[in-house]
Amino acid sequence: MITGELPIFARKTKAMKFGTRAIHAGQEPDPTTGAIMTPIYQTSTYVQEAPGVNKGYAYARGKNPTRVALEKCIAALENARHGLCFSSGMGAADAVIKLLRPGDEVIASDDLYGGTYRMFTKVFQHFGIVFHFVDMHDHAAVQARMSSKTRMLWLETPTNPMMKVIDLAHYIALAKAHRMVCVVDNTFASPYLQNPLDMGADIVLHSATKYLGGHSDVIMGALCMNSQELHDQLAFIANSCGATPGPQDCFLVLRGLKTLHLRMQAHCHNGRAVATFLRSQPRVDKVYWPGFPDHPNHEVARQQMRDFGGMISFTLRGNAFEDASLLARSVKVFSLAESLGGVESLLSHPASMTHASIPKEERERTGIVDSLLRLSVGVEDEEDLIEDLRQALDQLKS
Repeated sequence: MITGELPIFARKTKAMKFGTRAIHAGQEPDPTTGAIMTPIYQTSTYVQEAPGVNKGYAYARGKNPTRVALEKCIAALENARHGLCFSSGMGAADAVIKLLRPGDEVIASDDLYGGTYRMFTKVFQHFGIVFHFVDMHDHAAVQARMSSKTRMLWLETPTNPMMKVIDLAHYIALAKAHRMVCVVDNTFASPYLQNPLDMGADIVLHSATKYLGGHSDVIMGALCMNSQELHDQLAFIANSCGATPGPQDCFLVLRGLKTLHLRMQAHCHNGRAVATFLRSQPRVDKVYWPGFPDHPNHEVARQQMRDFGGMISFTLRGNAFEDASLLARSVKVFSLAESLGGVESLLSHPASMTHASIPKEERERTGIVDSLLRLSVGVEDEEDLIEDLRQALDQLKS
């Protein structure tokens, strides 16, 4: 038996750098075998020592050791006291809205993820919760929408798919002043680039399917918070409503997190190269990427993010759906698919895919026009990615 200083994974991780936390936080060697990887606890129930006496686990919908290790790791990456994992990002969002009651109002970004918009308007609106979708660049418009019934501020930054950068410091202060719960969807940035809880946000949400998992092989959501009260309420909702992930999925995200810092560095590097290339192309009209000095709120991005990420949206000159469709069918390294944040590069057409549930007039008002294409730039060689886009754009000239 090795004696002396505790192993690295047994020490407190808060003072450690991000990469070390990504690999070790929340994880200990298996006490039975010494296995360095957290086991997959594939069980639905746990033997109890006596009625009501257990080792912290009773039924796996409530808690599972593999899931607990993952929740601790994600919480450590967001500098949070608590983490909770769900069976999908929408399951996590669903739990947050269940904190509200009929008559409560929510102010949300006007170009947030289409699935979130669909859930707000097609599910929870029927239960008497009121949602206002506002351009978060317009502080006065947000203020005008507030009332005594406003209970929650729902932010995305960067937004999906228009890459709007929201001033978190401003809106977190506004939420605190009016006793609103401030929720930040941090999926696009990941905890590597941005930590909203450090700025005072109440809840951070992730579609862990994306950058946290990183390999397009799992569906999961996560919430992080510092408040014990919010944690207890959300844990109760998760256990009561059942949108909890299985241990195999938790294992996959734990494994993905171990390379999050390395992958994000590559995503950021390739994102910059691809965005710069697109801006030089005559068939491309607008490129939306927060790293450009003339991108709206670029200075805010510089202050609240550590880099600018690998998510890019762009439009084509003429704004023809046919051109966007041809380009989407012409790429060879990029794959036409929904989702984002995996090691492979993906291209999507928001108007017909992720944001199809939003009425056309409302979509176009926020910039989601027929030729808008969204890229999730992966970690392949940047020259291959650029050449792939070049040859696809060349198809539009013939």
